[in-house]
Amino acid sequence: MARILIVEDEPDLALSLEEDLRRQGHQATVARDGAQGLELGTSSSWDLVLLDVMLPKMDGFEVCSELRRAGATTPVILLTARTQEAEKVLGLDSGADDYVTKPFSLRELRARIRAQLRRGSRETEHVFHFGECEVNFDRAELRRSGQPVDVTPQELRLLGVFLRNRGRVLSRDRLIEAAWGNGTAITDRAVDTHVFNLRKKIEPVPSAPRFLIGVRGLGYRFEDEDLTNS
Repeated sequence: MARILIVEDEPDLALSLEEDLRRQGHQATVARDGAQGLELGTSSSWDLVLLDVMLPKMDGFEVCSELRRAGATTPVILLTARTQEAEKVLGLDSGADDYVTKPFSLRELRARIRAQLRRGSRETEHVFHFGECEVNFDRAELRRSGQPVDVTPQELRLLGVFLRNRGRVLSRDRLIEAAWGNGTAITDRAVDTHVFNLRKKIEPVPSAPRFLIGVRGLGYRFEDEDLTNS
């Protein structure tokens, strides 16, 4: 059973989501506006947040950004009637994990929820394997082909952000927030330098990266279909 927060101001939709989640065996709580959603999201522990974009008092983008700024790592699925690509990018850049466009079927939403809950359970693990590398966060250790690799604590934190967000494009601002913290005077160029150094330590051919992929105009993405953790 998962604890799921629904932040939705449309009464009929909120009730439908709440009832369906409970039929699936989950515990569901509804917040009726953005301010209440943020308060509940930061004051309790949740396994997932379903977050409408068009909300009274505070929109979903702002709620999501504030949740991430407060240190919440709970998966967030945005619900919106907006279909423009720019809106989707804005939502993902605010820290959301997925984006579902209204109208949607409950069947589709259930599948998205299951995927995020599976992902959330994996993120509690601390040992990752990809390519010839093994990363053990409990031991603060990086090994390549079985041999220890010198890695700074900051590089390890940054690598952890990438590993726990496999397949997601992360902007430099998002990386700074997640790996360094808010209010840190880190430039985009400093992020690029850390990524460059990480590539030298994990990539078979650093000049042709296989894992840490640059996405022009957006940021970086960690990509490896064979990534495992335990």
